[in-house]
Amino acid sequence: MQGSANLNVMIKAARKAGRSLVKDFREVENLQVSSKGAGDFVSRADIAAEKIIRDELMGARPTYGWLGEESGEAPGDDPTRRWIVDPLDGTTNFLHGLPHWAISIALEHKGEVVAGVVFDPAKDEMFWAEKGTGAWMNDTRLRVSGRNKMIECIFATGVPFGGRGTLPATLQDLARLMPTCAGVRRWGAAALDLAYVAAGRYDGYWERGLNAWDLAAGLIIVREAGGLTGPVRVGADILEKGAVIAANSQVFDALAKVLRQPA
Repeated sequence: MQGSANLNVMIKAARKAGRSLVKDFREVENLQVSSKGAGDFVSRADIAAEKIIRDELMGARPTYGWLGEESGEAPGDDPTRRWIVDPLDGTTNFLHGLPHWAISIALEHKGEVVAGVVFDPAKDEMFWAEKGTGAWMNDTRLRVSGRNKMIECIFATGVPFGGRGTLPATLQDLARLMPTCAGVRRWGAAALDLAYVAAGRYDGYWERGLNAWDLAAGLIIVREAGGLTGPVRVGADILEKGAVIAANSQVFDALAKVLRQPA
């Protein structure tokens, strides 16, 4: 695969962390787990993977800033560039032995995400994109689906757990959307949901209550695959508010119209 020096650093870091996670995934029953809040768990594997990624990225680009799910935010000497990392998206799947989880790494430049990697080690699928160069899965060019009828489309979302405040809105979304489409999937890994939109596996995706590290890499992959992204609430910043709609250009407006109806 051809890419910039930064992208190659990102892919190398994702693969190295992926090897560590796969090893731990095989021994998932023995992992020591600590609670991070209701329904939200973090494992030793998660923390170890973030350390691997941080060591690789910051070793190669020591002046860049950092935002990671486990270790938080650290400004860099270069204020224009920042890594945004989720070392294990789909932690609950991982801890339950479900092989659907991913590593998400994005590079932000002057407030804009310019490169993204979403790596699914269990399936050896590396989704990646850079601004202006298209989106890829391993060596295959990605393109969003071409479906233009809502009733033929499959969409993805996340259903809030553990009493999260976005549950009523999501249930309302489902009640409005499901009669109009071919189905809704809830697979529990936002980064992969976005990657699957880019690959045409899903026709669209939406979710609320996310963090920047859940979204950053997937957003550029969708856009570079020809898809559209936007906030659930018009005018909001996706990464700041954590609420996103992503779809192919043919159904984006129809999907957004359903999701943006007043309560």
